[in-house]
Amino acid sequence: MQIPRDPVKIGLAITGASGILYGLRVLEELARRQVIVHLTISANAKHIARLELGLDIDLETGRIEGLDNPLYEWIIYHHYTHVGAAPASGSYGMQAVAVVPCSMGTLGRIATGTSESLVGRMADVAMKERRPLILVPRETPYNTIHLQNMLTLSQAGVTILPASPGFYHHPRSIRELTDFIVSRVLQHLGFDGGCLVKGGWGEIDSISTQTHLQSGDDYA
Repeated sequence: MQIPRDPVKIGLAITGASGILYGLRVLEELARRQVIVHLTISANAKHIARLELGLDIDLETGRIEGLDNPLYEWIIYHHYTHVGAAPASGSYGMQAVAVVPCSMGTLGRIATGTSESLVGRMADVAMKERRPLILVPRETPYNTIHLQNMLTLSQAGVTILPASPGFYHHPRSIRELTDFIVSRVLQHLGFDGGCLVKGGWGEIDSISTQTHLQSGDDYA
């Protein structure tokens, strides 16, 4: 692998919320864009990956069953207990951090500044260094504490990007639904993700707007 002189470095944490596929797809797409991905995976994420996808994740090596081998050239794996890893330092110069999916326990600990693992520390560093932090919660319904934690984080500059895919693009598979959210995560990390959404975002052009207005359709 030939590393660019100034490689883009992104931190990615995959935690134990339902929707592990979101995190794995973000990992794949970043690596395919030749981004250096500093990856950490929680113990609960390993369990959920087995439950939802039947995939095995080796938490000692970071090997993920089914992930294309060439992609590992762009992945630097850190055990979630290794709070002294490079991404735990603000001087390391990560461009952004994403937690995909983000469990409500993880979100709550980030909101209170509790950095008991590398997941929390990476998020804490992103906030203190004023770098983009994207959290993708996958929970429903939200209770009041969830909402308060998300408000706290939003006020601190964190992007809360719920795993709530749209249907504008007429998805025909779980993969296409998943990639709707993956594309939005990529955009907030500074990459083009539109190519993942076949059929576009459902933007209403001037012709269709005029047609709907003439027919009396209510956009509300």
